[in-house]
This record gives sequence, C-alpha cells and structure tokens, in this order.
Amino acid sequence: MRHSAITRLANLALAMRVHCEAFWLAPVAYLSAAKWWVLRKRVRARGQFAQLLGRTSHAYEWWSLEDRTAAHASSPPGKPPIIALVFGEATQSDTRATLASLEAEHIEARLLEPDFAASLRRIASTIDRAAAPWLLPIRAGDRVAPGTASAYRAAITECNCQIIFADDDQLTPSGRRRAPHLKPDWNPELYAHHDYLTGACIVRAGPALIEAAAEAIDPMAALIDHALGAGAKPLHLCKILHRRRTRPKPRLPLPAVPLAKRLPRLSVIIPTRNRVDLLATCIAGLEAADYPDLEVIVVDNDSDDAATLAYLDALSARSRPTRTFRVLRHSGPFNYSAINNRAVEQAEGELICLLNNDIAMLGPDWLSIMATQALREEVGAVGAQLLYPDGRIQHAGVVIGVGNAAGHAHRFLRPEQEGYFQRHALPQFVSAVTAACLVVQRERFLAVGGLDEANFPVAFNDVDLCLRLNARGWQSLYEPRAVLVHHESVSRGFDRDPVGAARFAGELAALQRLHGTDRIVDPFHHPALSRAAEQFVLAL
Repeated sequence: MRHSAITRLANLALAMRVHCEAFWLAPVAYLSAAKWWVLRKRVRARGQFAQLLGRTSHAYEWWSLEDRTAAHASSPPGKPPIIALVFGEATQSDTRATLASLEAEHIEARLLEPDFAASLRRIASTIDRAAAPWLLPIRAGDRVAPGTASAYRAAITECNCQIIFADDDQLTPSGRRRAPHLKPDWNPELYAHHDYLTGACIVRAGPALIEAAAEAIDPMAALIDHALGAGAKPLHLCKILHRRRTRPKPRLPLPAVPLAKRLPRLSVIIPTRNRVDLLATCIAGLEAADYPDLEVIVVDNDSDDAATLAYLDALSARSRPTRTFRVLRHSGPFNYSAINNRAVEQAEGELICLLNNDIAMLGPDWLSIMATQALREEVGAVGAQLLYPDGRIQHAGVVIGVGNAAGHAHRFLRPEQEGYFQRHALPQFVSAVTAACLVVQRERFLAVGGLDEANFPVAFNDVDLCLRLNARGWQSLYEPRAVLVHHESVSRGFDRDPVGAARFAGELAALQRLHGTDRIVDPFHHPALSRAAEQFVLAL
C-alpha cells in the first residue's frame, strides 16, 4: 500500500514537471489551452495540451510509467527458437550489454566475426531448420526489452508472414531511454525512403535467406530485403521491444519522381464562388504547369460579383490545344460533393484533379508528379503537401481517428523541422488525403460512386472517398514532392453559424457511423499516439 502511494506521488511529481516545462517552452499556448479547459471546450484543450506536453524532454519518461505497449516479463525458453545475429563493432561493454539482454530472454546469440559472409555461412550450416527458427538481426550495442521473446513468439503463432517488426526507442550514452519510434503498420512506400525495420524485427529463417545475406554488401539489410521478396506482408507488433544506439535515418533529400512516359489527358475541377483574385491565381498556376494535356472545368456556385462573372465569361477564350477552359453553372446551396460529381460526369480526362480555388502553385511540376503516382496500379487518391501562406504545413496526409474523426497529419509544423521522424517530408501510403488538391483515375472515382452527396455535402467527403478507394485495393498516397499553398476556406468561409454547425455535426456522425472513426486506430498512425493532436505526439 505504501509502495503504491509512493508510486502515485512520483507519477504526480513527474506530471507536474512535464506541465511546468510545457509552460516554460510556450507560456501563451499553454495558457490558451488552460483557458479552453476551464471553459469546458475539452476537445480543443486536449488537442493543444497534447502537442505542448508531447514536446517536453520528460514526456516519454512520464508516458513510460503507464506504457501499455511494453512487454515486461522475461520469458522462459520456448519454441520456435529465436536466434540473434549480432552485427557490427561496438565497445566490449556495449557488446556485453547486448548479449546479456538476449541471454535474459533465452534468445540464442551468435556474435558475427568481421568477415560477415564467412560467419553467416558457418551459422547457416548449424541451424536446425526442422525447428522452424526465426532470426533476430541486431547491432552490437542495441538491447532487447524484457518480454521480447514471448511477445514475438505469441505473434508468430498468429501470423503467416516472413517478418515481424516492433517499435523501438533510443539509448543515450548514459543509458537513458529517449525518442520512441511508434511506427505505422507495414507501409512499403514509406519503407522505400526510411528503413524502419532493420534492427527491430525478426525474420523467418528460410533456406536461402542467410546465403543471400552473405553475398550482400550490407548483410543485415539484405536479410530484410530477401524476406520482403517472399511477398508476405510484414506484421507490426505495437510494442517497444528494441532499445537502439543508432537507427537508420530517412533518405533525404528525396530523388526526383521518374515521370510516366505517357501522361494522359487530365481534367481539373475547380468549384468557385466570387473571389476572382483567388481563382485567377489558381488558373495562372495551371497555365504554367508542365502538364501536356489539360482540361480545366470551373464550376460556378452562384457568383454574383461583377468582376468574377466577367472573368468567367472570358475564360474559355484562353483555351489552346494543350489547355482547354470551360465553365459549368451549379446553382443552389453549396454541396461540394454534388458540384464535383456533376463535373466529373462531363470531364474528358482519364485522370481527375479535384482542386480548390484558393490553391496557389509554387512550381510547374506538381501536377505531373501527382499524375504519375495516380497511374500506379495500387494507388487510389494522391494528395500533395499543402502549406499555409506563412509556410507552415496545412496538409501532409490525413489520419483517421484524430478527434474521433479525421485530422491533417503534421499540421502547423514547418517543413524544415524534423517533426516525427520526418514523416511529413516522406512519400507514404496514408488512409486519406484532402480534396483541396487530389488526383485520381476517373474510372476509379466512378467505380466507388464518386463523392457522397447525401452524407457529406461539405465536410469529410474526401475522407469517405479515400476510404472507399482503399477498400477496393487503391491506397491513398501522400506525395510531398508536390508542394502548393492553400488559403484554407478563404472563399467559402468556415461554418460557425447554427445551420453550418448542425450540418457539420451530421457529417461527423455519418463518418463515425460508416467508418467507425471514433473507434478504429489508423493503421498508418499508432494506438499509443495521441488522438487529440494532428502532430504525432505521445498520448499522455
């Protein structure tokens, strides 16, 4: 009882330390969050507090006290056997620490000699393949957490895969744990730019696996690549099982996207109402785009500004062989889904680009990049990196479940910041992207029924569309090499009136009813990351 009281006091002291540091780092933002809490605006307060507290130096220490992702009990020897292949040079004390952590887990350790190839071949000749062993490639100096073997063996019994990977954190020279990497489920597009498997996984020991690794320049990475070549989807174990000295970094800067040899006709659809200044900027950006065959359809929703009407009347005269412009009239209440669906029906392009009228282009290559990605067999909707006019990120993919609905990943982060393992700077599969700038194949858009005009006339229609595309095997993709500026909702405004608020509440309820966004965990997020914050921080 006394021990429990002491533990609670220690937890309280650590929580106070985190809050004090958050206030010290950003006093105005902290007081703003506190104000919303006092005013019982708890959703807004939680979102602000989550980002403030998650950035503090002791956030992980506080979170670790109640970490439900860790396995804490060491396991006795078990089957199938797990054989650790210990790579790399380290100090004797670091190597001993690695071997001791493996021994505590009853994981057989094989310390590789400097000649990796010869050493791997000797190991291959001694492995009892009848026991169906798994290999744990690990660098000398890294350690495994208590309970690692039992956690992996439990996962082995539930999967038919070649690789099982886990989360990890990093050890400082003093041995303090920091920087937890709570990873997404298997994301091959992200893995192509950031190796988040090597050093934090186990691999099924197939007949040719070690031999293939022995022939490679980097045998540790080759073990992973060869297992991936077997085709089975790696399983993600949402537990922090590995404690690393160093980890592979994202491969930045990104290489240029190899553009498709044939870029088909593409139809850009732009809903608009008044604000000719915004529309003219958007149109100028499209005229400057280096896309070979473009149709631009502007859908006017009851503009009554004389300058806007004159601009729309003259728009078709700007057409030329590689650029055609036309205007459709759509009267009545603003229904984003209905406006775009009508335009798609009349569009001539093989590809569709849904585009807000308040988008400004920063360069000519964005549309060719997005179109190339949208033509891939496994890809559905492609979204760009969108920035606010002040340069901060407005959209870098959409996370399902944030706010029990959906939120823009990494919002308000500056592109040059590290953020969460630089995820905002890397191409990756995501659950959804915003229709403020979205490219998709027309036949796929029509195959899933287009945008839902009844349930999502204004909000969440893009999320719903992406989730239906995903369900057909056409996964949404975030492409940060296409960068644009978004003056979010400038021309239409936000819905703060009672009618708009009631409509939004109905759309939110529909999203939760149809897609369970108040219950599910986004596979490209993590159950231990906050559902209250759009930036990736621990759920404190």
